[in-house]
Amino acid sequence: MNRPLEGIRIIEIGHMLAGPYCGLLLADLGAEIVKVEPREGDIARKISPHQIGAHNAYFASLNRNKKSVVLDLASEEGRRALGEIAVNAHALITNLRPSAIKKLGLTYDRLKHWNERLVCVALTGFGLEGPYADRPAYDYVVQAMTGIMALTGDPEGAPAKAGYSAVDNSAGIMAAVGLLAKIIHGKGGQVDVAMYDVMLSQLNYLAGATLNTGERQERLANSAHPYIVPAQIFPTRDGWLALFITHDKFWEKFCLEIDRPEWVANPRFSTMAARRLHRNEVVGAIEAVLGTASASEWVDRLAPLGVVAAEISTLSNALESALTRHRGLVVDLNSSQSGEPLLAIGSAIKFSDSQPEYGPPPLLDEHHDDIFPSPQP
Repeated sequence: MNRPLEGIRIIEIGHMLAGPYCGLLLADLGAEIVKVEPREGDIARKISPHQIGAHNAYFASLNRNKKSVVLDLASEEGRRALGEIAVNAHALITNLRPSAIKKLGLTYDRLKHWNERLVCVALTGFGLEGPYADRPAYDYVVQAMTGIMALTGDPEGAPAKAGYSAVDNSAGIMAAVGLLAKIIHGKGGQVDVAMYDVMLSQLNYLAGATLNTGERQERLANSAHPYIVPAQIFPTRDGWLALFITHDKFWEKFCLEIDRPEWVANPRFSTMAARRLHRNEVVGAIEAVLGTASASEWVDRLAPLGVVAAEISTLSNALESALTRHRGLVVDLNSSQSGEPLLAIGSAIKFSDSQPEYGPPPLLDEHHDDIFPSPQP
């Protein structure tokens, strides 16, 4: 099938999550991803305690549809081999530390003599240059430094991280956007994506309020929205319900459905601004009502009205849900080969005229001969 990035070659020199996730997104869109690994391989090959056949589950989740070659980039021979790949490549993505990126020559200034149109993306913690450049940066650290942890969790408890690798994944997406923008631009160059920058940019309206009004952002109970009421989770008879009501017309529908028509005319409840000013009273009143039925019962009653409501689900339940099946999100990376299934989450991007093709992650150095074919006698 003619996938959008068919014919685009991208070199990936990364490990763990952010860089490989960027490469995964591009591979799913049809790009050829040449994953350059050290002799011991990407550390992600050993992270998970779960092994499915020849593949580590963590590595498999981030490296499908790629080609693997082993190069010693600390050697002259290895750097020359990288240059040979770069001649016909469109871009290079790396998430090594800045000192390693520079030492191994993975910048545009060092690689442009091989290919002036090459786009070099450095995905780092705090940028290629600056006083923080070579500080170790992991998802946890960036969540701590940008205020995300301070905004997450119960106000009476400790700060908390997001339940998944929000920083690494977000940075991988942003790196893919920057990479594709430069390819479309038609000029080679250096792209500098810092995880710290990415997460501050995602705090958009909260940061805007702090910058322009000095408003302090604090944790609110039950994951409540700072401005919209009700927009949080509520306990029900058998679990938790996420309820998010923005427009006053949906507030009216909600009130009528739960048999509280007096709330529509109550000046403390009737408008979004009033509900924000009287948050505790509004939330307390809603809690008393929602506790009388199960979360699923409330969803069945509210969703048909256009009121945003959802049960709090586990990951296991989400993976087995009818919606996940309908969207075709669980895919088998071994479907074209014999052996036990190797399941993963498929691409979130759907096209009307093409479908992703899913294959297994590469074995270490599996594609060396494909990338460096032996000269014909």
